[in-house]
Amino acid sequence: MIGVILCGGVGSRLWPVSRDLYPKPFLKLSDGYSFIQKTFLRSAALPEAEGILTVTSDETFFKVRDELKETALTLESGYILEPFGKNTAPAIAMAALNVSEHHSLDTLMMVLPSDHLIRDGEGYNVVVKEAMDLARKDYLVTFGIKPDHANTGFGYIEADGNRVIRFVEKPDSKTAQEYVDSGRFLWNSGMFCFKAGVLLEEIQKHAPDMFEAIKRCYASSSQEEHNVIHLDPTTFQTVPSNSIDFAVMEKTKNVAVVKCDIGWNDVGSWNELCDLDPIDEHGNHIADASNFVAIDAKNCNVSNKEKLIAVLGVENLLIVDTADAILVADKNRSQDVREIYNTVKSKNHEAYKQHRTVHRPWGSYSILETGERFKIKKLLITPGSSISLQLHYHRSEHWIVVSGMAKVTCDESVYLVHTNESTYLKAGCKHRVSNPGKIDLVIIEVQSGDYLGENDIERFEDLYRRPFSVTPKR
Repeated sequence: MIGVILCGGVGSRLWPVSRDLYPKPFLKLSDGYSFIQKTFLRSAALPEAEGILTVTSDETFFKVRDELKETALTLESGYILEPFGKNTAPAIAMAALNVSEHHSLDTLMMVLPSDHLIRDGEGYNVVVKEAMDLARKDYLVTFGIKPDHANTGFGYIEADGNRVIRFVEKPDSKTAQEYVDSGRFLWNSGMFCFKAGVLLEEIQKHAPDMFEAIKRCYASSSQEEHNVIHLDPTTFQTVPSNSIDFAVMEKTKNVAVVKCDIGWNDVGSWNELCDLDPIDEHGNHIADASNFVAIDAKNCNVSNKEKLIAVLGVENLLIVDTADAILVADKNRSQDVREIYNTVKSKNHEAYKQHRTVHRPWGSYSILETGERFKIKKLLITPGSSISLQLHYHRSEHWIVVSGMAKVTCDESVYLVHTNESTYLKAGCKHRVSNPGKIDLVIIEVQSGDYLGENDIERFEDLYRRPFSVTPKR
């Protein structure tokens, strides 16, 4: 069994915490684990688990790898990196090609979204075992969740035992209630189990154009290191975009469903996420009660990780606080937060894309202050890591080492900068900083110049395969 983890999308209904470059799978829950870490741990606990293969984007790869490292799992891991999203069918098919190449056509794949919760781990293992038995008989197995209410946000599966009668798209509220009342319908969970070879055969049969395009793309893609596949952007562009449900599951005759009652939750809105937080005597769900003051307030959902939140004489509010954005909404409209995200994105505001703290393969940087002709950042560079050898045309930088020791390259000079020391890098010089030590290197960076955008950078060497020239010289 190989656990195949799909890590894509944005989770726009969980804005402003979920962003394009920090999507829902990375959100930390109250127990300190992120969604994707919980998925990794579930995959490692699968019966006969031999490895984990994650399909994600080039931009989020290093964050995904860091999340896996934090779990301390020793299971063999691999990655398929997409240059852009093409929905679930190409992602799963690429994974099947990889599994068949590194293992066999008969190897089972357990395909899991990276942003769901499952509370009943023992029950989960039972239904996975049932799915494995069916998959070994060459079925494509999907997992149907027993519904406990009428939900218009899910697709449904009409089933008779393990037999799938039909797949149904997201219904209106009246139809959803009829489905639940009938007892014949299950929520479509987006989890699957099948042999790698059987999945490829079914894609070839039902989506032949996609199958041929996927084979061409996989064959022309590069392997950076052991089982890290960078999909070729040019050939990947020719792959049709489609979901695995539309491309295969709704067309094949070899489909089966396993009925599940395992405490599954896709946590698709702020109300569902806040329901995981403690509740006070007035019905308020609060992430951090020590940073919350309420007078005559009830039935509010508050995610307060950054600041003290104080409310007075209000009810049924959703309040979400981050370093650079605050969301205030009617709690009953939590499903509509996606509209806010889309509006922020249409205005090209940075808050749709990333937080003030931005993760990089070498660590992270946080924007502390910006003003006319200056920007102040905190850089955190992990041991053994290095930023690219780079050049800025429009800004100079002052680096002050707060902790650790920096190895600095400035044109032809290479020198060490210790804690409480600083260095100056003028615009136009080729420079790099590395962390040769065993603790995190923390630097305060003060930028000054007539243009301070992140795209004022030209790379000459990079350990992490990022583009060398981001923007031409002005």
